[in-house]
Amino acid sequence: MLDELEFRDRSDEAIRLLQRALEKASDNHDFEVDNNQGALAIEFEDPPAKFIVSPNSPVRQIWVSARVKSFKLDWDENRKTFVFPADNRTLQQLIAAVVSEQLKEQIELPE
Repeated sequence: MLDELEFRDRSDEAIRLLQRALEKASDNHDFEVDNNQGALAIEFEDPPAKFIVSPNSPVRQIWVSARVKSFKLDWDENRKTFVFPADNRTLQQLIAAVVSEQLKEQIELPE
């Protein structure tokens, strides 16, 4: 398990990379991205929705709240990324899927 400093560094980097990928995708799709104190908000106007991606230090996970679901991602040391254990999707893959579902059009986010 990661110690708190390692978790903070890795989760900050993961969220920063995700934010950059989402900002690039938002140029071509109808949503906005905002970082507020380390938590990422992805906001949609039509239909209205807000997804939240945030680090949870006490349990060393990144939590995603999207489409009335909650996803808890763990650090995968072999893959060097945060992964949703239920299906092994990376943070980028998971967010690309839920954003695509919300927009009803496919988006790609680089790893």
